[in-house]
Amino acid sequence: MDAGGDGRYRGTDGVGHLLRGSGAHVTPRPRQRLSAETRRQQLEVATIAIIGRDGLAAATAEAVARAADVSKGLLWRYFTDLDDLILHAGRRALTTLEAAVATDVDLDSHTADLLRAAIRRAAVLPATHGSELRAARQIARRLQASGTGIASAAHEYKELYARQAELIQRGQDRGQIRADLDAHLLAVTYQGMVDTMLERLDADPDLDPIAYADHVADVLLGGIATTPTSPTGNIRVKSAVRKETS
Repeated sequence: MDAGGDGRYRGTDGVGHLLRGSGAHVTPRPRQRLSAETRRQQLEVATIAIIGRDGLAAATAEAVARAADVSKGLLWRYFTDLDDLILHAGRRALTTLEAAVATDVDLDSHTADLLRAAIRRAAVLPATHGSELRAARQIARRLQASGTGIASAAHEYKELYARQAELIQRGQDRGQIRADLDAHLLAVTYQGMVDTMLERLDADPDLDPIAYADHVADVLLGGIATTPTSPTGNIRVKSAVRKETS
């Protein structure tokens, strides 16, 4: 039975095996049995796509099941309820975004160059990972607005801040970042500036993301780096941005 519950089998290509009105019956192909992790990923990715395209309110159990071409009941084999599914989808979106920013990071580079490169990579996320970006933002806001979700939202960002603070602390140990500044507070400040940049870029696609990123990097690094930095430092960011496909 497909997600619509109308009794017509559907294959992976979405074509009904029982051809309506033709009188012809085609033997349905068996569904591929997926591992638990693969199935969870499928459902989380479907949730991210729905939220990124239509907003958080559109991510109902019925909509997710329909998008993943599974029965609604299958969702509850892997998640306790819809809130649990949305929470895990938010984590997957955040992990995907963080991985995109950290691509090809050379930890031996000057810390200021690393931070500038990360800001530049983050700046193209609205074009390359718009669904994940919007989903992560909306889910985080929902958690922060919920009395029961504040702790979950804080936990997700706490781990992110810790990884960023570790990078900043390494720069302080090397004499590249001012040692009189608190590494954790710098991580929070950095992330706040990046989040604000991303919201603006997502709202105004006509802005030049790299120019905006360099502006943010200049402001940040001008206050924390021990030596002057240049936008044309040891940084490589692809100029051709892959647009999301709907």
